[in-house]
Amino acid sequence: MTDYAEEQRNELEAIESIYPDSFTVLSDEPISFTITVTSDEGENDEIAEATLKFTYVEKYPDEPPEWEIFSRENLEDADEEEILTLLQQQAEENLGMVMIFTLVTAVQEKLNEMVDQIKNRREEEKVRQEREAEEAEKVTFQGTVVNIENFLAWKARFELEVDEIRQKRQKDEEQAGKLKLTGKQLFETDHNLDTSDIQFLEEAGNNVEVDESLFQDIEDLDLDEDDPDFDPLDMGSDED
Repeated sequence: MTDYAEEQRNELEAIESIYPDSFTVLSDEPISFTITVTSDEGENDEIAEATLKFTYVEKYPDEPPEWEIFSRENLEDADEEEILTLLQQQAEENLGMVMIFTLVTAVQEKLNEMVDQIKNRREEEKVRQEREAEEAEKVTFQGTVVNIENFLAWKARFELEVDEIRQKRQKDEEQAGKLKLTGKQLFETDHNLDTSDIQFLEEAGNNVEVDESLFQDIEDLDLDEDDPDFDPLDMGSDED
């Protein structure tokens, strides 16, 4: 009968001696620990790093341990999925044997591949950003390409704006017209004006005062009104 606990303790001791600086025990029951795996440095000193968490199951190594990526650095979601798939494949191939060292080694090699991809991804991202900047600059200088759809949309908006302006102007003119009426409109709207002068005369009666000085010496004027050639303007010239 396999003593699973003994095999697990022995492997744990070996793992701790192999990875003294990156191995951390999280719990003893069940046995759980982390190992931080770091890639070799890339051309520009880039690194990729993943901290793997392993938990022994009761019948390990006849059954695979549980694992997860506890933390990561310079790795994308797709990279994480790729590492988890790799761990699954390696575990299936090594059932019945202690496998933590094998799993960590496989991840180490994968990270070395990925660190080279980091440079490629950064270069691709740089090219993509430059291309987007160029396209944005072209749009700025060229403007929007006119087609039937966007022309009709613009025409509809333009006609709507013109109609709104026309209605506003008409409304303003109507308001102004109400405030300033012509003489005819005043008589049409206020019928009291029709009789105002007559009413004034009736109320005044015979008390209307006339300034007689306005007609002073009018009888002394020699007005030849019966003369067909009479011209009032000649009167002033004759006196000169």
